[in-house]
Amino acid sequence: MKVNLQSYLSEKRQLVNEQLENYVRDYSYPGRLQDAMLYSIEAGGKRLRPILLMATAEAFGVEEVKTLAVASGLEMIHTYSLIHDDLPAMDNDDIRRGMPTSHKKFDEATAILAGDALLTLSSQVITDNEKLTDEQKVFLVRELSKASGARGMVEGQMKDMESENRSVSLEELEYIHKNKTGQLLNFAVMAGAYLGEATDFEMDQMKHMGQALGLIFQIQDDILDVTGDADKIGKPVGSDEGNHKSTYPKLLGLDGAKEQKNRLVQTAVEALEQAGVNDSWLSELIDHLSSRDH
Repeated sequence: MKVNLQSYLSEKRQLVNEQLENYVRDYSYPGRLQDAMLYSIEAGGKRLRPILLMATAEAFGVEEVKTLAVASGLEMIHTYSLIHDDLPAMDNDDIRRGMPTSHKKFDEATAILAGDALLTLSSQVITDNEKLTDEQKVFLVRELSKASGARGMVEGQMKDMESENRSVSLEELEYIHKNKTGQLLNFAVMAGAYLGEATDFEMDQMKHMGQALGLIFQIQDDILDVTGDADKIGKPVGSDEGNHKSTYPKLLGLDGAKEQKNRLVQTAVEALEQAGVNDSWLSELIDHLSSRDH
């Protein structure tokens, strides 16, 4: 490979950022709503979900130009979810990515509407894209809706809220995060493989990989909430404990959480090998997500 992973991530992140900003400016009117949408979009972030989608598609031989609309729609969903999660009625956070949250920068009503606008725009940018066939558009919008909706991310958020101030089992915790965090990460992997016309067997293996990756990401997030640097993670360390949330370190202990994460890493690596795409950026992304410090 010609560049290292950090260069690859930086290049893709810049591309996604530019595409997202262009979409918001092209599909919304100048004014307070657009300002609020751009504020949360331009706050940055790792862009792991769209990059994971593009890296998976690339591993299956898909040109980048065919993935940008889907990757952007996915990140719009993720950004909307963060705006709404931060609201006083939800997690009541003041800081996101080292900056005031949307409702602190603007107001609660504007933050809600900015989230609504990004949510609905996600489907529009996919269905308007001329690089995708009608069949691909229908499949991708349907799967993204499922991943982000009442049997996906939103369901995970609901269960996460219901679990506050009470003890949950490991099975319940995994159910929460397979939905709240894992569904969008899994969609990224599945969408990339689908665009690459993966076989049924390959799709099945990539599903295993995506599900493992979602839990890896969440466990590392929980670990960083205990051991991380607030300046790097963009929010106060210990916020999960302060919000009385169930976490992997709280349930398994810090060492137990790390062991659980390592087992899932092995599962993800084996699935990649079975799908025949282990000689790709995906292998490095698994290691990156499991060892990241922010």
